[in-house]
Amino acid sequence: MDLSIVIPLLNEAESLPELYAWIEKVVKRENFSYEIFFVDDGSTDDSWRIISELHQQHPEVHGIRFQRNYGKSPALQSAFAQTRGDVVITMDADLQDCPDEIPELYRLIKEEKYHLISGWKKRRYDPITKTLPTKLFNATARAFSGIQLHDFNCGLKSYDSRVVKNIEVYNDMHRWIPFLAKNAGFTKIGEKVVQHQARKYGHTKFGWDRFANGYLDLFTLWFLSKFGKKPMHFFGLIGSLMFLLGFFAVLAVGGIKAYALFKDVTAPLITNTPYFYVALACMIIGTQLFLAGFIGELITRNSLERNRYNIMEQI
Repeated sequence: MDLSIVIPLLNEAESLPELYAWIEKVVKRENFSYEIFFVDDGSTDDSWRIISELHQQHPEVHGIRFQRNYGKSPALQSAFAQTRGDVVITMDADLQDCPDEIPELYRLIKEEKYHLISGWKKRRYDPITKTLPTKLFNATARAFSGIQLHDFNCGLKSYDSRVVKNIEVYNDMHRWIPFLAKNAGFTKIGEKVVQHQARKYGHTKFGWDRFANGYLDLFTLWFLSKFGKKPMHFFGLIGSLMFLLGFFAVLAVGGIKAYALFKDVTAPLITNTPYFYVALACMIIGTQLFLAGFIGELITRNSLERNRYNIMEQI
């Protein structure tokens, strides 16, 4: 099969018939063999009824319905597990992603041999309260991940099928799929300027909490990519440095006491010097960090994932 199209949605009943008709026109014009997965993430409107009707009329349409709203990442992961196309394309259901981009997104994967192509909505029809934080968000993502994309969170993306079968999209990690792909060894990642359309129906699901959560998820991914299988290299190093700092502070306390005795003057109380508290805090924190790294090593050593590697080819 040439193409699998995955569309997560929440309360988008008005846009679904128009979106399907548009996709159908494009893929049939290009003579693609295809399948479409609509993932209903706990909608409370008529979305599932419309998906069911589309499935009855068009066998290439498939639907997945969640009991409640779990989020975009679980929706994508559920569909990725069932896709059969050589190329997988994801898009949002609100008609802000243009299906006319599908042929070029497909070509970049099949002919240019990219592992992942992310859409870049260079010209957006969103308010500045959304676009300005997004620019800051993406700049931080580029710095942490080393992937030079302008729009990490664009819903319109295309993938080599191997990518979606070898990554796990969980919690809110859909924002960081390019980073997940890179960590899995799929490094040929590019972007394509895509058309952004103003929302025609419904209202945006945008929330400010996604920025705080997004930064925390980014740090988690960065940490796991660097130290996920060697936590002692992180905690042990910082813990050792803290312990050494505390040790030097102890030497400073001892030096002050010895100097006072040598000069035959009244030595200050140890607890009256700031070095005593620096030494105490640093040595305790350093020991705790070192033990955290040690415990992390014990956990990873017993993990079933410790020797799981994605083998590309074998002869």
